[in-house]
Amino acid sequence: MEDTTTPTIQENTPKKQQLLPNSTAVLVLGILSIAVCWCYGLFGITMGIIALVLSGKAKSLYNENPDMYTQASYKNMSAGRVCAIIGTVLSSIYVAVVLIYLLIIGAAIGTIFTQLPWESF
Repeated sequence: MEDTTTPTIQENTPKKQQLLPNSTAVLVLGILSIAVCWCYGLFGITMGIIALVLSGKAKSLYNENPDMYTQASYKNMSAGRVCAIIGTVLSSIYVAVVLIYLLIIGAAIGTIFTQLPWESF
């Protein structure tokens, strides 16, 4: 007699990998933090910090179980993290330049009004 039982599914079948949570959001926010760093730096710093926080959470999830997530989503998250770091640094530099500029202009205006010609009498 032949064995007509249905074949059983092996327990060792690979599980379907899923995307790393927020990997696309980290990439988009990282790129936007670079793109908008010239808007007085505030938007770039905000987006960069949000992207860094999200990438930290995603990286810890990936490190807990790397076989569960796709390699492509991890690379997207890593690229977004690098973009977020670059955007945050550029935005911080821009904020510092704007503050220095405002201090110099404020000092110049302050010295102009101390030497008015009609107050010398």
